[in-house]
Amino acid sequence: MSMYQLPELNLKQLQSPANKPQNFNLITAAIILVVGIFLGLIFGYYFYKGMGDELVNKIAFSNNSDSTLEAKYEPQTSQEQKIIQVVNDASPSVVSIVITKEVPVYGYKYPSSGSDIFDPFGILSNPQRIQIGKEKQQVGAGSGFIVSEDGFILTNKHVVSDAKAEYTVIDNKQEEYSAKIIATDPVQDLAIIKIDGKDNFKPAKLGNSSNIQIGQTAIAIGNALGEFQNTISVGVISGLGRTIVASGGIEGGSETLEDIIQTDAAINPGNSGGPLLNLNGEVIGVNTATSESGESISFAISIDKAKRDIEQARSVGKISYPYLGVRYTIINDKIQEEKELSVNYGALILKGTSANEPAIAKGSPAAAAGLKEGDIILEFDNQKVNKNNTLAKIISNYNPGQTVDLKVLRKEAEITIKVTLGEWDQ
Repeated sequence: MSMYQLPELNLKQLQSPANKPQNFNLITAAIILVVGIFLGLIFGYYFYKGMGDELVNKIAFSNNSDSTLEAKYEPQTSQEQKIIQVVNDASPSVVSIVITKEVPVYGYKYPSSGSDIFDPFGILSNPQRIQIGKEKQQVGAGSGFIVSEDGFILTNKHVVSDAKAEYTVIDNKQEEYSAKIIATDPVQDLAIIKIDGKDNFKPAKLGNSSNIQIGQTAIAIGNALGEFQNTISVGVISGLGRTIVASGGIEGGSETLEDIIQTDAAINPGNSGGPLLNLNGEVIGVNTATSESGESISFAISIDKAKRDIEQARSVGKISYPYLGVRYTIINDKIQEEKELSVNYGALILKGTSANEPAIAKGSPAAAAGLKEGDIILEFDNQKVNKNNTLAKIISNYNPGQTVDLKVLRKEAEITIKVTLGEWDQ
């Protein structure tokens, strides 16, 4: 039986360069290089993959061991996507409010002919400007947002302050509806109007303003400049608990607003009454004012203050507040020194500069309870009264008809006075 046999190797020939083929070194080197690269790639892949898996497992283990520390990475586009989603969801609830009114139309009367000729430039001889009629014109614009399926809308009081004007609501589909004023807030710059007829609107999602954090994202939507509907601006919450004196509106005037949200999201004329939203698409404020002297400083009323207005307007058709009936100033170090007082906090009851600004309103709950000019209200129902917790701020959390205890400082003696709060509405 024949067998396949390997030829005998001549070791001397393998070891002798003289007998080796000339291209042997090149071929051998090439083979070794290819094999080395191949093995290196395989080794590197499994080695680094193992290290990566171990690192991921360590991170995951660390996260699971302490639930308060999260190593979750969110790509930069996540906030942008959230903003886009919020805008898409909220825009159907945001409306523009157009104010129209009959205004006089003037022409000129000429003594020579006695006829009425419309001459807007008054270039003819000695014309007398007279009213020749009236026409309906747009006199203002603002924003608002729907808070119920049957068409109740929350907006600013200064947007709808003209009782003689007509109000038209325009939604984001450019559909127009007539609206009427239901109630205005006597304290806050808030009002409720209602669309006539239709009752299948999409209400905005109301959030909670008590847990707002400085630095969180804020999104404002409104009818900027009364011309550009559903304009979006994005910023952050830049301050909380502000007190401002706001002026303007249809009829002018000013009012002091307390516990206001500050944001650097742009709020332009016409944005008033629109919503300020968080990244969850919840309304956290009602845009109301902007600083004329500063840049990127705007203000909104917290939605928590507006919720009670919505409930009252829908249930009883008006907005009312508890009423004490005192004129006061909050005491600080400066007032303490000027008035030579023994305390640097509390509400000092005092009259104004005119006769119609009494310290105690006639017939008010304060008068009935026996409060006097010069009294200092130190505490209201066991809550200390100071610049951060003013009397108006405290009272706003109560209801008409409630009886509370006041700690009062009268001529260096502390006394307790019971008072039953009255009702103050528009």
